[in-house]
Amino acid sequence: MTPTFAGQLINLLAALLLLIAFAMLSQRRVLSLIYLFAWQGFVLVLSTTLVAYSTGQHHLYYSAALTLILKVFALPWILHRLIIRLNIKWDVETLINIPTTMLLGIVLVIFAFNLALPISQLASTVTKNTLGIAMACVLLAFLMMITRRKAVPQVIGFLAIENGLFFAATSATYGMPMVVEFGVALDVLVGTFIFGIFFFQIRETFDSLDIHHLEKLKED
Repeated sequence: MTPTFAGQLINLLAALLLLIAFAMLSQRRVLSLIYLFAWQGFVLVLSTTLVAYSTGQHHLYYSAALTLILKVFALPWILHRLIIRLNIKWDVETLINIPTTMLLGIVLVIFAFNLALPISQLASTVTKNTLGIAMACVLLAFLMMITRRKAVPQVIGFLAIENGLFFAATSATYGMPMVVEFGVALDVLVGTFIFGIFFFQIRETFDSLDIHHLEKLKED
């Protein structure tokens, strides 16, 4: 595989990650949101594997395997079990309407590309052209977090931010040291379990997962 062809494939996968990020931003159903998160993880696995193959960075194979286990299978399965146990309504409530959210997402993408441009020009990696997309995925996931009323979509947005950060690390420096990646993976997994307990506590207290009910505790 020539470096040019490998770079084109990596750019294609990066574009798919951005499209999935927009799909997650516009999604109204929690179950579909979980599936999109799993697909985002799978595309991230393919991208990491391709970078490892084309650059000879063998530690990225372990990163891809860890991402496959955690982001494609374990976390989506845990989230799916949670929404079944909590009997959550499928519709996702948003603070602003979807068209306005998508327009804000486009503005964030333009901002991310302009912000990453000076860094990309200085980088010498094969994946330097994907840094803007990685930053855009992070900003879109953050926008999804702040425009959702329910706790579960916000947690999925938080996990999507971690996906974007991992892709940014791969784009800029061919990944992080394995010790750091294992530490982050463990933190994400433990954090998901803690979020699950948090969901049950909110549900038992307010009979809803709308985070605006938490303001009642502040008022009391």
